[in-house]
Amino acid sequence: MPPFLFYIFAGIMLAFGILVVVLKNPVASALSLVVSFLGLAALFISLNAYFIGIIQILVYAGAVMVLFLFIIMLLDLKAAPKEKGGLLAVLGGIAVIGVFAVQLIGITSNFEAGKVTLDERPLNLAAAAAARPALPEGIEDPIANDLLEGKLPDVKLIGESMFTHFGFHLQVVAVLLLVATVGVVILSKRELK
Repeated sequence: MPPFLFYIFAGIMLAFGILVVVLKNPVASALSLVVSFLGLAALFISLNAYFIGIIQILVYAGAVMVLFLFIIMLLDLKAAPKEKGGLLAVLGGIAVIGVFAVQLIGITSNFEAGKVTLDERPLNLAAAAAARPALPEGIEDPIANDLLEGKLPDVKLIGESMFTHFGFHLQVVAVLLLVATVGVVILSKRELK
């Protein structure tokens, strides 16, 4: 990817991310978040992570944002009234930004593995296949087979990781989304009465 495209997509993502916080209208803020997700998906696709980029568009920009907009519309939220921002709030925001910037600079300057490009460190798929745990007799490992054939099975690896190591986390997120949706419906019914 040419560097100017990276700067364009990163700028879109950051600008619309700032608009999510700055805009007073909740619908406009949610739509700004969609555009920020699209910029992030473009960055993933530029890194040849096509699956993650497409999932970013389908799941986050599509399903989750539709859920957010549904909740915003159901609650009938109006634009927030203009309030005078206190000096303490502005100083607190600047302090948080400063702490975040110092942490980010400290982490990126000491992360040696991030200074090596993928061209300088190619993937060793045969070693990855050999390092996979053995399955019981008679069961084939499709991921190991793909690795031995020289293909990187990124979708299979993500699925295996998600459903073996992070299955509980996935269920917690699903329950939280369900509870939030039920809570919005109850709140909207209470307002109608």
